[in-house]
Amino acid sequence: MAAAALATAACAQPAAVLPDWPKGPITFVVPFSPGGGGDTIARSFAGPLAIALRTSVVVENRPGAGGNLGTASAARAPADGNTIVFGTMGTMGTNHALYRKTGHSIDDFEPVALLGSTALALVVGPNASVRTVADLVAQGHRHPGRLSCASGGNGTVSHLACALLQQMSGIEVNHVPYKSSSAAYIDLMEDRVSFMIDVMPPLMPYIASGRLRAVAVSTTQRLSALPDTPTIAQTVPGYEIVSWDGLFAPKGTPAERLDRLHDAVGTALTHAELVKSMRSRGYMAAEMPRRDFADFVRTEHVRMGSVVRKMGISLD
Repeated sequence: MAAAALATAACAQPAAVLPDWPKGPITFVVPFSPGGGGDTIARSFAGPLAIALRTSVVVENRPGAGGNLGTASAARAPADGNTIVFGTMGTMGTNHALYRKTGHSIDDFEPVALLGSTALALVVGPNASVRTVADLVAQGHRHPGRLSCASGGNGTVSHLACALLQQMSGIEVNHVPYKSSSAAYIDLMEDRVSFMIDVMPPLMPYIASGRLRAVAVSTTQRLSALPDTPTIAQTVPGYEIVSWDGLFAPKGTPAERLDRLHDAVGTALTHAELVKSMRSRGYMAAEMPRRDFADFVRTEHVRMGSVVRKMGISLD
C-alpha cells in the first residue's frame, strides 16, 4: 500500500557538498498554477533546498493540461541537475491513463526524492446545509444529479476524489472543473457549487478563517491538523485517497548530482519550521532512499492507472 510505504520512509544523512556543483541557480519547475496545492508545497521546500544546496532555487510555474505541459518541458531540459521538477501522483501516475498523449513518460525522468503526501478534505461553503458526509450522501440519493462537485480541473486529484466518492457511495454528482483550485474556492464560498474534495495545504487558510467549512478528511484516520473533523470512511467504508509528491530530474542527470539533490531534501526535512508548517496544513512530509522512491513511483504508476481505468475517466 502507498500509505504504508510513506509511513515507513526514513530520512537519510546529508552527503558532502560537491565542490563543482551547483555553480548557479537551480530551476524548480512546478507544472501548476500559482496558489494551488502543488505550488504551495513546492515553494515551501524551495527555501530550505536553496540553503542545503548553497544556491538559489527559482520556482517557475508552467501550468497546463493537468501538469503535462510543464512536466514535458522539464523532460527536455539539459540533464545536468540544474533543472528539477515537482512531480505528483498525477503527472507521474494517473495522467498516463487519463491522456492518450502526455508529452512525456516516467522513463524521461530520474526519481530524486519523495517529499511527502497530502491528505484531502471535503469542504463546503460556510452557509451550506450539508453538515456531514451522511447529509451529503442522503441529498445525493434524494435528488440525483442535483449536487455539484468542484475540482481544480479534469483529471486532478480533486476530480478523482469526487469520482471515487460518487462510485463508492452510489450517488450521482455533476463534476464542475475549474482552471485552478483557487478559482473553485470562490464559487464554493458563494454556494454556486455544492462541495469539493481537495488537498489540504491550500484549503487550510480558508478553513481557519471560516470562509470554507471542513466536513471530513480523506484518510482512514483523523488528522492532527483537523482533529475534530471525521473521516469520509466513517460514512463510506473503504474510502481513502491521498496525493503524494516528489522531486524529479531529467533522465541522464549524473548520479552524484541526483544523490546531492536527494540529500538536500533530507536536510530540508530537518527544518522544524518546514515540518511544523506542513503538518499544520495536512501535509505529511517524509523521505525514503532514492532507489526505493524509484520503485515506489513505478508501483504507483501502475496502481493509479488501474484506478483511473476502472472509473472510466478519460480526458481525450
